[in-house]
Amino acid sequence: MSARAPAFAEALRGRLRGEVREAEPLARYSTYRIGGPATVVLPAVAEDVGLALRLAHEEGVPWFALGLGSNILLPDSGLDALVIRLGKGLDRLRQEGERWTLGAGMPAPLAARRTAAAGFAGLHVFVGVPGSVGGGVYMNAGCHGGDWSDVVETVTVVDAAGRDAVRVRSQVPFTYRRSGLEGEVIVETTVRLRPEEQHRLDQQIAEMFEWRQRGTPFNQPCCGSVFKNPSGPSWERQDGPRTAGQLIEASGLKGSRVGGVEVSPMHANYFVNTGTATAADVRGLIEQVQRTVEERFGARLEPEVKLIGASGEYLNPELSP
Repeated sequence: MSARAPAFAEALRGRLRGEVREAEPLARYSTYRIGGPATVVLPAVAEDVGLALRLAHEEGVPWFALGLGSNILLPDSGLDALVIRLGKGLDRLRQEGERWTLGAGMPAPLAARRTAAAGFAGLHVFVGVPGSVGGGVYMNAGCHGGDWSDVVETVTVVDAAGRDAVRVRSQVPFTYRRSGLEGEVIVETTVRLRPEEQHRLDQQIAEMFEWRQRGTPFNQPCCGSVFKNPSGPSWERQDGPRTAGQLIEASGLKGSRVGGVEVSPMHANYFVNTGTATAADVRGLIEQVQRTVEERFGARLEPEVKLIGASGEYLNPELSP
């Protein structure tokens, strides 16, 4: 069954405290502002996530968990999968000494600012990074020399049958830009942060925020970094282009366009939606950039952005189960 079936949406409404929206444009929930219609659940409490997943499991309906919609490319035709949007209702913040419990729906920049304002470092590096706490942990997002795996102590998840569990850090197989929690929805995480002098935190946050505003298309629709930094010969070299952005820029691709999407003139590893971009445009530009960089430098760029199929599946080969 498709989550778009009216009977399925009605059954959801009978079980959940949260809201169920039918034919909801997913572009509203994507930082790319791209994505077609789907049935979307807006949980009011964490228990709604388990109840929605249990019904989907019973009815054979695929599902897809969505935070603030960064680092993903949703299909133009929308999703047959049920979309569980983690936001309000799952955005609490609680402190117990150096441990902080964060709801998956809390924006990561807000978590960064609140913990830093209390004099704690560790999440402050995410001050300018779009995305939610849950999405950040799930993708092991990172920047400024740190990532979520550095601070996570426990992760509360709900599996595809609606059962919840608490996983300690040793049970979460973090790797570069991946948590290994495929098939589960993160609803909460506990992190351990370190006390830091307030003036140092304030200074670091100001510098990181200014760097991001100056060096990235901060206020344009985009997904964040499109490609991972490569490994192999291009990464090991000591001179010339090494990062994904440097390789794309050195290939003369800044400003290149396919349809309504453009390689940002500000930062070459960001593709921006100029107003009419489709998912097909973005994929076309990804392929063009990959081909050109490989021809020039012998480096195969691997997408960091997660490409999503109609059933909510990841189309990136390295993310397939």
